[in-house]
Amino acid sequence: MPAIQLSVAERKAHRAEAHHLDPVVMIGSDGLTPAVRKETDAALNAHGLIKVRVLGDDREQREAIFQDLCDALGAAPIQHIGKLLVLWRPLPKKVKAEDEDRKPGPREFKVVKNSSRGGQRPEVRRVRVLGNQRLTPGGMVKKSKPKQKSVKKTRAD
Repeated sequence: MPAIQLSVAERKAHRAEAHHLDPVVMIGSDGLTPAVRKETDAALNAHGLIKVRVLGDDREQREAIFQDLCDALGAAPIQHIGKLLVLWRPLPKKVKAEDEDRKPGPREFKVVKNSSRGGQRPEVRRVRVLGNQRLTPGGMVKKSKPKQKSVKKTRAD
């Protein structure tokens, strides 16, 4: 997966966003291992914009690690300053799982009650009705009662 190419203005905006960030991945003396690559990928999925600290002193090795990470993970190289590398990748879209067993939530109704005196404005109330409740014609909220069993059927059992 090739690295993402950004314009100068986009890179500048990401650099400004990354200024206050702390490094979330550290690359030690072993270099770029599969575990480091996996952690960097997880951090990019979680944050989008991350800083990586490379502890080695060799500048060419740090540049090679920077390019390798960007190419392997499909990230954009934002900045390489000293031992810090800044990478960016757009956050993936989150998939929201639909739950088939989910019941509908509470419903909101407007109850308009006309005044007993003719010239006044009607009283308007917002009423929340839960799943086990119902709204009466008079604007009252009543709880549904459990279904009553027949007296004859209970005697027969």
